[in-house]
Amino acid sequence: MTEVTIDAGICGFSTTVEVSEVDRRMVSVVLSAECEMVASMDGQLQDLGWMEALGPPTDSAVWDCACERLKHPCCPVPIGILKSIEVELDLALPKDVVIHFEDRDDN
Repeated sequence: MTEVTIDAGICGFSTTVEVSEVDRRMVSVVLSAECEMVASMDGQLQDLGWMEALGPPTDSAVWDCACERLKHPCCPVPIGILKSIEVELDLALPKDVVIHFEDRDDN
C-alpha cells in the first residue's frame, strides 16, 4: 500500500490517500479528507485500471471524478492521487512534490 498526505494549502484542508494494488494492472484508492468535495470522491476510484487512471487527462477516471466534484481548479489532490497510483504500481519512485512560493518584495 502507498499512503500519502496532501496539505492542500491556503484552504487548510488535509487529505490522506491510500492506494492498494489489486493486481498488476489495477488499484483501489481510499481517501480520507477534511474537505467535503474531496471526501465525496471516496469510493469512486475502486478497482481502477492503471490505463484508466494514468491515461491522458481527458480520459483519466481520476480527473473525471475530480472535475465532477471539485470546484477549485488548482486543488492539488488529483495530482497527489495520480502520483500515489504511479508509486504503488512501481511506475515512479516516491518523491515529494513541492510548489514553493519565493519571498517577494511588494515595495
